[in-house]
Amino acid sequence: MFGKFIPKETSFFTFFEQHIQVVEKACKELMRLTEPGADLQKVSDDIRALEHQADVITHRCMRALHKTFITPFERSDIHSLIVTLDEIIDKIEDGIMRISLYELKTIPPEVGALSQELIRASTLIHEALVLLPDLKNSKAIIAKCVAIHECENNADSILRSALARLFKEESDPKKIIQWKEILEYFEQATDECEDVGNIIEGVVIEAS
Repeated sequence: MFGKFIPKETSFFTFFEQHIQVVEKACKELMRLTEPGADLQKVSDDIRALEHQADVITHRCMRALHKTFITPFERSDIHSLIVTLDEIIDKIEDGIMRISLYELKTIPPEVGALSQELIRASTLIHEALVLLPDLKNSKAIIAKCVAIHECENNADSILRSALARLFKEESDPKKIIQWKEILEYFEQATDECEDVGNIIEGVVIEAS
């Protein structure tokens, strides 16, 4: 029956919500990079600081997991969920750091398009996590997981189009290689969002 409840361990759900809030901020920071006159160094510094915050939350969650006897759902799922949430922001940081490292000045429009998918996916994850403690919300949770999958599909399409455009329009092979790497990091962040959605859906199915 979907009407039953997952036993609550407030700290774990708090860790998840704190973490996804940081991820959402990082996705919005990435979008700022596409604004006219954007300060790459400021965006890079802000995302690096957010990544550090996410790491702290992840470590606190892991320590709590080792010390807690009764957990709200499978320990392996708690571990996978917090680690995969952390991978989202890690991929974003990997991409933004390479823009800085390669001293790239012109940001292609696909960065904005991928940022939009990341913002939408992270918002959906946040909404699903808020609903997760109560399985009476199972249908709504699964619907959000399906929508996260759609974001990842959209990101795949954006990446393919971006690479096709780069090979067609960019004359500098070095920049093609650099932007291919960077855009793939941002697309991989949406892959991690999808993985989070899959973990959440699995938790719902196992507990039902």
